[in-house]
Amino acid sequence: MEQIFGFKKEDLSSWHSFVALLNRPTDPASLGIFRFLFGLLMAIDVTQERGLSNLDYKYLDGAPVCRFPLFNFLHPLPLDWMYLVYMVMFFGALGIMLGCFYRFSCLMFISTYWYIFFLDKTAWNNHSYLYGLIGFQLTLMDGNRYWSIDGLRRPSIRNAHVPLWNYTVLRTQIFIVYFIAGVKKLDADWVEGYSMSYLAHHWLFDPFKVILPVELVSLLVVHGGGLILDLTAGFLLFFDVTRPYVFFFVTYFHCMNSQLFSIGMFPYTMLATSPLFCYPDWPRRFFAHFPSFLRPVLPLTLPGSQPSPSCVYQESQGTSTQQRLKHKLGAIFTVLYIIEQFFMPYSHFITQGYNNWTNGLYGYSWDMMVHSRTHQHVKITYKDGKTGDIGYLNPGVFTQTRRWKDHGDMLKQYATCLHQFLPRYNISDPEIYFDIWVSINERFQQRIFDPRVDIVRAEWSPFRPNKWLMPLLVDLSPWRTKFQEIEESLDNQTEIVFIADFPGLHLENFVSEDLGNTSIHVLQGQVNVEIVEEKKNYTLQLGEHIKVPAGAYHKVYTVSEDPSCYMYIYVNTTEAALQENFTKLHEIQERVRNGTETEPLPPELQPLIAADDDEGAEVNATDPIVRLFLKRQRRMKEVKKRREAGMLERLQRFAVKKYYTIRRGFLMTAIALRNLAVGLPPLEQLTREVAYANMKEPETEPSQDERLKDEVAHGEL
Repeated sequence: MEQIFGFKKEDLSSWHSFVALLNRPTDPASLGIFRFLFGLLMAIDVTQERGLSNLDYKYLDGAPVCRFPLFNFLHPLPLDWMYLVYMVMFFGALGIMLGCFYRFSCLMFISTYWYIFFLDKTAWNNHSYLYGLIGFQLTLMDGNRYWSIDGLRRPSIRNAHVPLWNYTVLRTQIFIVYFIAGVKKLDADWVEGYSMSYLAHHWLFDPFKVILPVELVSLLVVHGGGLILDLTAGFLLFFDVTRPYVFFFVTYFHCMNSQLFSIGMFPYTMLATSPLFCYPDWPRRFFAHFPSFLRPVLPLTLPGSQPSPSCVYQESQGTSTQQRLKHKLGAIFTVLYIIEQFFMPYSHFITQGYNNWTNGLYGYSWDMMVHSRTHQHVKITYKDGKTGDIGYLNPGVFTQTRRWKDHGDMLKQYATCLHQFLPRYNISDPEIYFDIWVSINERFQQRIFDPRVDIVRAEWSPFRPNKWLMPLLVDLSPWRTKFQEIEESLDNQTEIVFIADFPGLHLENFVSEDLGNTSIHVLQGQVNVEIVEEKKNYTLQLGEHIKVPAGAYHKVYTVSEDPSCYMYIYVNTTEAALQENFTKLHEIQERVRNGTETEPLPPELQPLIAADDDEGAEVNATDPIVRLFLKRQRRMKEVKKRREAGMLERLQRFAVKKYYTIRRGFLMTAIALRNLAVGLPPLEQLTREVAYANMKEPETEPSQDERLKDEVAHGEL
């Protein structure tokens, strides 16, 4: 047992033995290296995911903005002071990295980190929660005993032992992250391959698609592989025999995640935790292989550590230490913390209805990527409390986030905020209603909130069910197989949307003029379709369908006792015509290139030749279709060039992008700190300074979102 687990059965036989085990002297080397890497990654994270580089856009000093703090009394400080908060967090992370005034640096980091974390629920996720937990753990640990400035200042702690519980807490935390994430993936949607099916189309999975169809890549590699890795990695990292193989797979896994998702430093933080499962003295053996002239700046490589009062020594170790209060407190903290961390992911019976469908405080659950959502229809209606006038708001007005659409607690905060802002626009005592349609894991689009309830006056509590949160229609989940069959039977130009609605409710919808031949087909239940302009009603039973006019409103009432299910089938005629024109232009361009075009091109098509003659130049085209065609071609060439770029070019592009991002963050911070110290300068000077900070890298490539802005028909039905 000692050979496999590192301790004997007798170590658990009594509280005294257990305290001695958890305070057993352990080499500080691995903990010191992790401390350095964690501090470095958090310093980078401050400028990236924490948002230092776009702080002024995030907080919009003085602007009417709806915010979503954990506690409603929390508010951001004035912008210049927020920059100071971020600087305290940044220097705290640097202090952790260097082991300089270690305990004070940890307090600097976690106090500002948790303040910012609680300030904005829309930025919550599992890995941000993990960073805060690790920062809290390191505050209580002896992480500055190895390769630290504190060790140079205080020889008494340099290379001193650390108690075993320092490693126990960190290792168990990472085990929980992996294992609970795996347990959460035992959800039927994940096992059946519905949660993240879109990932299989990513280029990273192209090697698997050589031998497997994309459906099996999704089911076996994305979902099956993710499930097995999460369930087993935490266990297999503990054992010497399996650790090298798991190192390979978790490294590959996290490197893929860094490319698949925009999750900042999380993959690299998880990579930095993996060596914690090795023998604590691994850095000494690793750095011993480096050239001798580097030894002064590298960690210590000599074996052995000096005694520390933080540990309990036995007589067999040449000395004996009596157990003191600090040793018992360390053991108590370890036990209570591990129990709490195993309990928290399953504490949603306390916060009613918070997980899965109507999310809330889910960030401590480790149910990472278990659910994917699409939104088809979002409508915000207000009613003037005095006049009764009804109007509509642009979804997302007064806020910078879209996350409120899925969270009951955020929706309540958003409605309350709108209630406060709308009187400025002569809307008295407004009532606010939300009609939001969501599909989770490829189900029917369905309502998530009751559209008949005024959310401003609706009761809400995190500790009891809320009637205006609509239940997920899980009974309709088997329809997803039928969806796939229906979609496969349609041609490429025909699109489809599946809808489910509750009895007594109706969907009011507008069909864009771009969408031709739009029809409603009933799959279950009974509906009544009202064509608003025609003032006509049509009742549809199972299997019946009706064509609805484009450029007009219609309403679909569910009149059956059970939920109704129906689907919209439509053709985006504008996009289809555009694609047909693009095909013709491409054929003309190919004939010109190979010399088979016998007739001279008309003036509006001459830019097709000019584009070939000078590929790097902007070509003026009078015809809008030709202009859009050339623009798309140019962007496709840019994308191809970026994908085919060599490793050095990619690294250079990455470094330049990060340089300008970090540069802006620190220049704006310098401006803010100067403002706090000596006051605001003249407006002209401030404008010049901000413009200098905003300077972008030359030849900035458009992002994928920007490339889609000019494309036709990427909107909602």
